[in-house]
Amino acid sequence: MFIYAVLAAAMLAALALGLFVGGTALSPADVANALLHPNAQPDAATIVWALRLPRVAIAACVGASLAVSGFLLQGLLRNPLVDPFLTGVSAGSGAAVAVAVAAGVAAPFVPPLGFAAGIATALLVAFLARRGGGIDVERLILAGVSLSALFSAIVTLALMRLGRGDGDAVLAWLAGSLAGRGWSDLAVALPYLAIGLALAAAAVPALNAMRLGTETARAVGVDIARTQWLVLGSSTLLAVVAVTLSGIVGFVGLIVPHMARRATGTDARRALVASAMLGATLVPLADALARSLMPPIEIPLGVLLAFVGVPTFLYLYLRPRGTAKLWGT
Repeated sequence: MFIYAVLAAAMLAALALGLFVGGTALSPADVANALLHPNAQPDAATIVWALRLPRVAIAACVGASLAVSGFLLQGLLRNPLVDPFLTGVSAGSGAAVAVAVAAGVAAPFVPPLGFAAGIATALLVAFLARRGGGIDVERLILAGVSLSALFSAIVTLALMRLGRGDGDAVLAWLAGSLAGRGWSDLAVALPYLAIGLALAAAAVPALNAMRLGTETARAVGVDIARTQWLVLGSSTLLAVVAVTLSGIVGFVGLIVPHMARRATGTDARRALVASAMLGATLVPLADALARSLMPPIEIPLGVLLAFVGVPTFLYLYLRPRGTAKLWGT
């Protein structure tokens, strides 16, 4: 339980930091008064309640979603280098957003289109990867990579047709950002986030058994096909929620599950909770840094996280024996 107390303290510290970062300087006393007595300081209360608090909450949801999604796919495929966008969710959403902007679709309708396109892409990948009643892992990877390449080409063509203003907006979304997000965005995403986490919890016992291998898991009564569909459904829903809220934010789903397993061990029940908490710590912290490192310029969230993710990816690639220990092999 000690490790969870440490993770909870780190998460709360990262969330609190996000409330202090912004264009207007607020002291800890100002933030506390705005939270507890919003009518006493209307200006500070507006900044905290309408701007910073929803942004911090959305950052935590994005981080937890990506981390759990990555954890599920890595556990299912038993591959430590898998990330949540393997199913083409990000590429499909990005293509839909770019095409929608190029076609002049009204701004309020763009995020729902991205959400729908991400789900549709994942369904297409699952259909292409289907074999019998389950999913063929190699087909899943090939379908995801192939469709991602196709949608990336569509994004390029759409950007070529856009002017500077609209093109910059699409690029900002592709690079990842929480700018302009508010309570309404969070309210729309929360039901899907809850469903995704519930499916993830249902898949955990089977994932624990599958750590020992597919045949061993089948021998102890695990329905492999059902587990594959549960994991794919949960990871897709969580990834689409994150993409809709923040655009494409890479490396969280790749590196956080490794951190969680190192902290708690290979038990999926413990590592899943730790992944969610670490994700809800990393993204709010990165968002706070993105807003404060080069004011008034806001560094894209995906760009900042890449500076952490790329060295970690190289470490994992160059140290395969170290990562194998995380799978109990």
